Order: sequence, then C-alpha cells, then structure tokens
Amino acid sequence: MRPRVLTVIGFVAVLAVMTTVTSYSVTLYRLFCQATGANGTTQRSAQASSAQTSRVVTVFFDTSTAPGLPWVFEPAQRSVRVHLGEDALAFFTAANRSGHDMVGHATFNVTPEKVGLYFRKIQCFCFNEERLAAGQTVQMPVTFFVDPRMADDPDTRDVNEITLSYTFFESRRPGDAIDLARFSASGPDAKSGAALFAARCAACHALDHAVVGPPLGTVVGRETGVVAGYPYSAGLQRAHLIWTPELLDRWLANPQATIPGAQMPMRVENAADRRDLIAYLAALPRPRS
Repeated sequence: MRPRVLTVIGFVAVLAVMTTVTSYSVTLYRLFCQATGANGTTQRSAQASSAQTSRVVTVFFDTSTAPGLPWVFEPAQRSVRVHLGEDALAFFTAANRSGHDMVGHATFNVTPEKVGLYFRKIQCFCFNEERLAAGQTVQMPVTFFVDPRMADDPDTRDVNEITLSYTFFESRRPGDAIDLARFSASGPDAKSGAALFAARCAACHALDHAVVGPPLGTVVGRETGVVAGYPYSAGLQRAHLIWTPELLDRWLANPQATIPGAQMPMRVENAADRRDLIAYLAALPRPRS
C-alpha cells in the first residue's frame, strides 16, 4: 500500500477517534462529576442513610430559572438544620405562568464544591424532565442526607454551611417528560406536614409551649384563645370557635379574614401545604385526660 494511502487511512482513523471522544465528552464529564462530586455535583442514593451523628450543618436553598422559561421557582424554606446522616425533606414551589404546558429540566450543584461527594439525594424532581401545565402550581419535595463520612474528610471537616442550588431550564427532551401534577394529586401527607412545620412554623410555634405564638400540639379540636397565660389578640379572645381542620385551612390561608382582629402575620397560600400541615397537627398524639 502506498505511503500516501496509509497516511490518509491513519488520518481518518485519528479523526474518527477524536470525533467519538468529542461526541461522548459531555456524557463522560457528567459521569466523572457524579462519581467524584466535582463542581459540586451531588450524589444519588437509592436508600436512606443508616447512620446519624451529633454534628449539625445548615443547608441553604437557592433557585433560579433560565431566560425563556416563564416559571416561578422558589424554595418553600430558606434553610434547614440537619445532623450528618439525618434524612431531610425540603420543598420547592414551581408555577407555570405561561398559557401552555411546558417541560423543564433542573440542573443543580452544592457549594462548597468539595461537599458534592457527600450530599446525597434520595428523591428529587431534578432526576427527570418535568411537565407543568399552563397556570399550574405544585410543591415538589426533595429528600436528601449529608453523608456522615464528610466529618472524616480533612477537606470538609470545617464545613458547617452548604448551599443547594437549582436552575430550571426549558427541556430539550420534552418527549421524556413526566407530569409534576403527581406531586399535587396525592392525599394529605402528615410526614410532609412535619417537614413544613419545622421549616415554616417552628420559628414562632412549638408543640408543647408558647414561643412567639401559642403551642400547637393540641390545636386541632381546641377552642380558640384558651391556652392559659398566652396573650391572645382581642379577635381570638372573643371568637369562641373550635379549631376544626376546615377552620384551620381558612385561617392559614388568610388569618385576618377568618378571624377579624387576629394578629398572625403569616399566610400559607398553597392549598397542598395547608392540607399537609393540618394532617400533621391532627396526627399528633393527644395528652391523656
């Protein structure tokens, strides 16, 4: 075979190898990041943690949407405090403000980047292409834990705060989408309500004693304004109502409209959140009489 022909064959072979490597470089890089935690890439876990330590870290949540995706995307809580190895549940709200169904895909990472190897997700909307109907709003859960081995790594022993960040983009593979409506189609979830209580209510309310607000451990079925020693507003003192699930739902949606003169400054606008919070409070054990 002539040298020129051999040269051409060799060049074609090298070009084919380079083309193949280039074609798979994104996939290979993604797999590398998943295996090593590079660039703050979190890990995926098929099951919950089997160990928990006394060390506590604070996990903050950050969200954004890419230009061209008319969604509102926000964390339901700013942060949570978790023990290493403790299974944690956080919620995110997504709302499609467009007039047509759209499919999004969430990218994610954690900072500091060196923590990526130890941040493990059990359940996350970011694993899928997600379809959201026109005008629809849903609450999306993320279940995760921080691997206790993080405490043994010299590079991460000093980490006490972690930020989990998400960005939703319009999907390039809409045909692979599943519906986010699955998160709003289920019945009341007391476990989700417990996580929401810890994230959104516990700063002002405890279950068994007054903090900023009255204790809520026995609120379902209790009369309004009757906890001894708590300085209720005039509206609650004269209401003389029973905290049924229906009244609690109206109260959480709009306290002042439900009981005029009430001073509670917060609302829970999402109906699914209210449902789950009430399910949690209703499931709490009652004290023996």
